Amino acid sequence: MSAYVTTNPTTGRTEHEYPGLRDDQIDDIAERSANGYETWRYASVAERAEALAATADLYEKRSTELAQAITTEMGKPTKQAAGEVQLAADIYRWYAEHGPELLVTETLDPQGAAESLVQTLPIGPLVGVMPWNYPYYQVARFVAPNLLVGNTIILKHASICAASSALMADALHDASVPEDVYINAYASAGQVAELLRHPAVRGVSLTGSEAAGAAVAEEAAKNLKKSVLELGGSDPFVLLDTDDMARTARIAARARISNAGQACNSPKRFIVVDDLFDDFVEGLVGEFDRAVVGDPTDPDTDVGPLSSVSARDTVVEQVATAVNQGATLHTGGAPVDGDGAFMRPAVLTGITPDMDAYAEEIFGPVAMVYRVQSADDAVALANDVAFGLSGSVWSTDIARAAEVADRLDVGMAYINEHGTTLPGLPFGGVKRSGYGRELGRWGMGEFVNTKLRRTATR
Repeated sequence: MSAYVTTNPTTGRTEHEYPGLRDDQIDDIAERSANGYETWRYASVAERAEALAATADLYEKRSTELAQAITTEMGKPTKQAAGEVQLAADIYRWYAEHGPELLVTETLDPQGAAESLVQTLPIGPLVGVMPWNYPYYQVARFVAPNLLVGNTIILKHASICAASSALMADALHDASVPEDVYINAYASAGQVAELLRHPAVRGVSLTGSEAAGAAVAEEAAKNLKKSVLELGGSDPFVLLDTDDMARTARIAARARISNAGQACNSPKRFIVVDDLFDDFVEGLVGEFDRAVVGDPTDPDTDVGPLSSVSARDTVVEQVATAVNQGATLHTGGAPVDGDGAFMRPAVLTGITPDMDAYAEEIFGPVAMVYRVQSADDAVALANDVAFGLSGSVWSTDIARAAEVADRLDVGMAYINEHGTTLPGLPFGGVKRSGYGRELGRWGMGEFVNTKLRRTATR
């Protein structure tokens, strides 16, 4: 049996422990979800949309409580936590308002029949395996489209997110989503595998590490279940030119240190043409040095703790290894004395392909800055990693930036912005960043039966 534990990363103190799911409950949960599906799939689309709209309203009404929970669990600064709650609400509302039109039956060219049409139908119970870094947003982008289409959900959240996952379940149930349609399960990795072996379960979506994704995908494949994976990233931020270096450095710094750098699509590699390199590094270091590291409940805090002391220590060790291998550390990189999982945001340069940091994801407030001679060199460097989640290109010449962005081997390419996520935009990557898409109409299309119904002429 697993144990879900809330250890406040601001204080280092364990505040609550939750009993994990018992092994003898696995079959019951799968069967409950299957029973819920037999009812939910036949509810009208309008009824399901109404439940999502009510969920959005409840998220907004309970925003303070929801935000406080993740500030306690994983250290997200209060303002950022409130922003995440609102983004989750926006996702539920977007699917409530726009999702029904994506489920309208499509009439095809009859092609010799009296009628040929395609229906978009649910497939059954799904398992969601969610991470701790965006506890509400990650769940919403999986749950909202799948509840609307008529699937049911068994949600296994990260082990540090017990309180917030319970609050999410409460909101959905209070919004009239039946308890067997959305089940919050404090499950272990082994129990997830057992759920995927159950014949009632039809698919799984995971956001997390490469190792977790590979394990879940293998189990799903062995049992002929559909999987969607959103894994790590080492996103490039390509700077070709700028007419305001101070502003560019400020935007870059904010993008990197938001959520203490714990975002898959955070810009982690800053690739800068030679004549701008020194000024950019100077500006970035200045912004990092000015960032306030501290209590996430303080409105003046820019960077809260990492999710745990062990996570902080991993990032600190990655920085130290890079320096030992020859990289230059311009600022930060050390843990902050005292309780909690705090560290000083770090800027590294001089990273070469033989160093560990060149190929790995650093999941914390660390910026790696590279010098290149040309746009071609920037593209080559940007694509020279195993990840392919997102990337951005920055230039006053939009046509030139678009040409470079089109050459990035990523699932999401941005020009003069980075990592924008909105309910109607597709989210997902290529290469070792995973496969499948969430959000927008693309998220609606992953776990569905695209069913042909054809009527012959008599």
